[in-house]
Amino acid sequence: MANPRSKMSKTRRDKRRTHYKATAPTLTKCSNCGATIQMHHVCPECGYYRGQLAIATETAAAE
Repeated sequence: MANPRSKMSKTRRDKRRTHYKATAPTLTKCSNCGATIQMHHVCPECGYYRGQLAIATETAAAE
């Protein structure tokens, strides 16, 4: 089986892992209501996605 020939130190392991970090999601404004939403997601406020109604919400039903 493939096993390491010698132990890898914590410093060497952590140097390799420096690039593994979480990034903040890209936010944008909804074209319909102006709420801040995550890109490529349906707006939770109005239910629109790319200018079309995707999910019927209470605010969308009132319009």
